[in-house]
Amino acid sequence: MATPSTPLPFFVYGTLRPGEPNHDLFLRGRTASEERARLHDAALYDGPGYPYAVGAPGSVIVGELVTARPEAHPQLLRELDRLEDYAPGDPANLYERVERRVTRDADGTSVRAWVYLAAPAVTARLRTHGKLIEGGDWLNRR
Repeated sequence: MATPSTPLPFFVYGTLRPGEPNHDLFLRGRTASEERARLHDAALYDGPGYPYAVGAPGSVIVGELVTARPEAHPQLLRELDRLEDYAPGDPANLYERVERRVTRDADGTSVRAWVYLAAPAVTARLRTHGKLIEGGDWLNRR
């Protein structure tokens, strides 16, 4: 089990994906690799300009597995926590950063990664009133 600062790769599924607005702002020049991957047992919901991932058995989210350069990881972790409005233990969090296994598209291997999932209160609202993104791919939501 990872500690809150373990340098795991990140699974990104929304505005941090290549071609999306936050990719260049946060990731450009700071990654060692970016590769297509999938998060199983999670569904994607549309938010106000960004998506939320929610646990959902049998569903899949399409995204990228982003490995930060080792020297960039600590600062990137702090910046992504701020971007995702996540602070450990804060009940007002919009997201929770959790360790999950994701599957690389290229070879089917499973790796541990940090994933920002919707916080419990947000999850409850999304399950009742949210708009599910069919197919689990933010880039194909339209």
